Amino acid sequence: MPGVSQRIESMSESATMAITAKARALRAAGNPVIGYGAGEPDFPTPEPIVAAAIEAAADPAMHKYTPAPGLPVLREGVAAKTLRDSGYEIEPSQVLITNGGKHAVYTAIHCLVDPGDEVLLPAPYWVTYPSVVDLAGGTTVPIDTDENSGFKVTVEQLEDAFTARTKMLIFVSPSNPTGAVYSAEEVAAIGNWAAERGVWILTDEIYEHLVYGDAAFSSLPVETPELAERCVIVNGVAKTYAMTGWRVGWMIAPAEVVAGAIKLQGHLTSNVSNVAQMAALAAVSGPLDDVAMMREAFDRRRRIMHRMLNQTRGIDCVEPQGAFYCFASVRGVLGTEVGSRRLATALELADMCLDEIGVAFVPGEAFGAPGYVRFSYALGDDDLVTGLTRLQDLLGTV
Repeated sequence: MPGVSQRIESMSESATMAITAKARALRAAGNPVIGYGAGEPDFPTPEPIVAAAIEAAADPAMHKYTPAPGLPVLREGVAAKTLRDSGYEIEPSQVLITNGGKHAVYTAIHCLVDPGDEVLLPAPYWVTYPSVVDLAGGTTVPIDTDENSGFKVTVEQLEDAFTARTKMLIFVSPSNPTGAVYSAEEVAAIGNWAAERGVWILTDEIYEHLVYGDAAFSSLPVETPELAERCVIVNGVAKTYAMTGWRVGWMIAPAEVVAGAIKLQGHLTSNVSNVAQMAALAAVSGPLDDVAMMREAFDRRRRIMHRMLNQTRGIDCVEPQGAFYCFASVRGVLGTEVGSRRLATALELADMCLDEIGVAFVPGEAFGAPGYVRFSYALGDDDLVTGLTRLQDLLGTV
């Protein structure tokens, strides 16, 4: 009798989690590995947020089951935070609290995508999106972008990919993995196209506060109000507040979608940890001073990494405008001799760098972009420079 189901057997492991786990295992064994894999801020969670969790842990009311869609006070807090940060006014009843942003993505897609539906996905894309679409029985339709467009999809590309089976577009700005940030005008144009075509949009706003220079975050339903009834926002506290391990995210959606999501969550997970929810409430309701401090550090690291990558032989990197990743082309390295090896793929380069110089990054194959690699700059300044120096010593400089 077969064991694991076919749908699980056909899934690929999360590349970012796999790279990070391997790097941590090597460090635990005494190897001086520097990891640029996972998008995880190196800062501790701000103290007021931790204090709120400690207080909640001592409250007997937090020791019991609470409503599956989330604590009412947190749903209200997310609604208020959304109005404050993006200008989008919603009701608390439109908010579903989830076990991290990834859970919100899963829930939204499973509430909207049926077998046979097509989901447009600009590439490079975050590794989880296509796997979740596949689990829902949908078909992912990748749309390639590159340096020439700043890794941004155009309305013309969306129109070319549209068919009678197109149900959803997954839209991300600021982008993981490329760091691209769409202007308000570009966001509005994509929203208007989706509204005219009757396409749902899942927009991932997890990096909304991490934009640099002249770039500015724009929320899609704000720029295209007529799309609000066909738009789902996913977000969470992980990146903005250095709370990756707390596992609190949310989705914002029209009433009928939230009603379906509540049914799904009621069977899948019940309520999110109450202690973590109260910590998230302190995060979204509090000042953004710590966020500004972290953003300033990320901006400094962004500029250092961008410069050092472009000084490395065979690597070409567009300057990222948001999130905390550099997405670099390594096509100038591929096909050349590196040490005693001739590397054919970014995956081979990533394996070699981890094994030989203790530098971990994610190959572009995981993001639907062969020939590229993703480096996270959400790590300490010293480690950032040390690891890139090792890479330059291996590949040479220009």
